[in-house]
Amino acid sequence: MSVADMRQSYEKGSLLEENAASSPFEQFALWFKEAVAADLPEPTAMTLATADAEGHPSARIVLLKGYDENGFVFFTNYLSRKGQELATQPWASLLFFWQGLERQIRISGQARKISNMASDEYFHSRPLGSRIGAWASAQSQPVSIAQLEQQVTAAKALHGDQPPRPEHWGGYCLVPSSFEFWQGRPSRLHDRLQYKPDNKGAWHIERLSP
Repeated sequence: MSVADMRQSYEKGSLLEENAASSPFEQFALWFKEAVAADLPEPTAMTLATADAEGHPSARIVLLKGYDENGFVFFTNYLSRKGQELATQPWASLLFFWQGLERQIRISGQARKISNMASDEYFHSRPLGSRIGAWASAQSQPVSIAQLEQQVTAAKALHGDQPPRPEHWGGYCLVPSSFEFWQGRPSRLHDRLQYKPDNKGAWHIERLSP
C-alpha cells in the first residue's frame, strides 16, 4: 500500500451547534474529561507552534499543566528556541489531537509568562531528576551525551536534593483569542466549530467548511 492510499473513515461522533457549550472553555473541559476517561495515551500532549522574528515557524509537543478561563499553561526553558521565539513574537497556537476520539482542538492566542510564585510551585512538585535536568540542560543548544552527563553530575553536586528553580525556567499561559473544535465525520465532511469573541467579549460560534 502506498502512502497516498492510507486512509480511514471517521465515524465516532458529531459536533452540532445545539450540542456545543456556549463557552469554549466549557467545551474544552468536556472534551478533555472525555479524553482522560477514554484512557487515551498522553491526553495532555499538545503541539505548540511558534514563529521567529522573520516568520519562520517551528512546532513541538509540550504538555498541558493547567487550564482555566485565563488560558492554558505549559512550562519550559525560557532560553530554548520556543522561549526565544515567544520573547520576540508572543502569538502562538496549540493543537490537541485525540485520535481515539477522532477529535482535535486548535487554540490561538498570545503566550505570557506566569508569575514566579506559580513557576516555583510547579517546579518544586516535579521529580528530583526533572529539577536537576532543568539546571543541566541548555535546552536547544548543541551537546554531546558525555557533556550532558557531566552537566547533570555537576548540577547534582551543586544543588543536592533541593535545587531551586532556575531563573531561566518557568511557565507560560497562552491566552486564547480563538478556538476551533474538530470532530471527524464520514466522507471528510468533518464538523468544525470556531469560537471567536465579539467586540463585547462574548464568544461567537461559527461553523467552518470541512
